[in-house]
Amino acid sequence: MAQKVIFATGNAGKIREAGEILAELGMEVVSMKEAKVVAEPEENGKTYAENALIKARAVAALTEGVIVLADDSGLEIDYLNNEPGIYSARYLGEDTSYKVKNNNLIERLEGVEDAKRTARFMCAIAAVLPDGRELTTLGVVEGRIGYEEKGEGGFGYDPIFYLPEFGKTTAELSEEEKNAISHRGRALRAMAEELKKCR
Repeated sequence: MAQKVIFATGNAGKIREAGEILAELGMEVVSMKEAKVVAEPEENGKTYAENALIKARAVAALTEGVIVLADDSGLEIDYLNNEPGIYSARYLGEDTSYKVKNNNLIERLEGVEDAKRTARFMCAIAAVLPDGRELTTLGVVEGRIGYEEKGEGGFGYDPIFYLPEFGKTTAELSEEEKNAISHRGRALRAMAEELKKCR
């Protein structure tokens, strides 16, 4: 029987990605909704890993015998002192559209040359195991901030995150290309390795 993993998210894309990566460990990933768990903890950590752990612990406290995963991610722009960072989802307000957020960041970088537009997507994955052990992993993708929004794929800051090695933004990548290099994919694969060691 597959070991059940609850991913503390409502995002179907994240559930699918985690499901594909953890399937080889014989793990079945389900959403909080499927597990009938409701938890909305305040994410007041100082790092991505702390915020991911806050979410994972909140769900773990309401379940037993399952592994709970949670993630926290963000965009860090070097020229803007690593903003928006851990506040990426709440940047300019939680209900503000990403079109507004993206255009604001592009405006703040007006006149800034390519070499100084360096940025990275960060993702931490936290796991709370049934015996109370906690694990965290980090995935990073380096790139630059573009000069305008480009691409219809992806979401959030993807249309302004330019990958020099691909010559396009993350919103212009195919699903396969994105999964191969995504910060969440890297963090999930690292977590799969950690979970293997715990068996």
